[in-house]
Amino acid sequence: MEVKIALDAMGGDNAPAAEVIGAVEAFKKYGVKTLLVGQEEKLKQQLARLKADNLLPILNAEEVITMEDSAMSPIRKKKRSSLRIAAEAVKSGEANALVSAGNTGAVMATAKLVIGGLEEVERPALAIWISRMNSASLLLDVGANSDCKPIHLQHFAVMGSVYASSVLSIKEPRVAILSIGTEEEKGNDLTKEAFKLLSTSGLNFVGNAEGHDLFKDVADVIVTDGFTGNVVLKAGESIYEFMNETLKKEFRSSLRTKVGYLLSKPVFDKIRQKLDYAEFGGAFLLGVKAVTIICHGKSKPKAIMNALKFANSLVQSKTNEKISEKIKDVMGQAKNG
Repeated sequence: MEVKIALDAMGGDNAPAAEVIGAVEAFKKYGVKTLLVGQEEKLKQQLARLKADNLLPILNAEEVITMEDSAMSPIRKKKRSSLRIAAEAVKSGEANALVSAGNTGAVMATAKLVIGGLEEVERPALAIWISRMNSASLLLDVGANSDCKPIHLQHFAVMGSVYASSVLSIKEPRVAILSIGTEEEKGNDLTKEAFKLLSTSGLNFVGNAEGHDLFKDVADVIVTDGFTGNVVLKAGESIYEFMNETLKKEFRSSLRTKVGYLLSKPVFDKIRQKLDYAEFGGAFLLGVKAVTIICHGKSKPKAIMNALKFANSLVQSKTNEKISEKIKDVMGQAKNG
């Protein structure tokens, strides 16, 4: 199956250089075909600097969505923005997936309203991987929905289960709800009602997981509302940045610590690979009709390259189609039950 990824080449803090470099690297290293969407002359200049003229196709888009624009700007005002044009390319079939490091709210709104949401899913959800000792856990939602109903968490659980099964090659991923205690009666109204739904969903539901379980081998998929998930995500990012800067400062403080750093560098490199968002590329927006990856606004070429590779693999594995089938199956069982 030939796959082409539409890349919003003007989104993100380091656009368009990071996007173009990342796309060129994704093609050279992994054979990922990318449609660069953005201001044509700027994109051609970037390709020329890389001596990659005509390597990747360009789709012109005059306008740019900034971080200050509203989530609905690509829908109501900037209809010639790179984000909107990229999404339309996916909807028309010119491309198979969308990748953007632009305004998260705008990407989510555009993906849902232009590409369209899966009929069986009421709300899309942003999913990220959290590294643990020998594997990873999927956390969702991390920002698409601040307020959720129990049925939304059930949908998140189904989508996350299918996605984790595809990535981790686990037949029945363990699913948990993020709460303040492992007991069924712990938590708020949302988690308690969601607990009941997931208990009869047919998924491999293992109950509640607490905050300190995120990095343990407790569950493969952990669901929560977008408000809580986003707080967890941002807190995790800040801890990584704090540790990274603190270690750099301490290792530079004396000759002894510099030698210690050189000896332990391979270990720290492995830890960084587990925690650095660039290694994952971006967050998968589950629940829309085509694969959509939202990258960090600060994404550099490596993160863009990995996001494109990631999107390509999700299209190849037909993850969205599998999610749609599973949702129908679970909701059908619920109605019959």
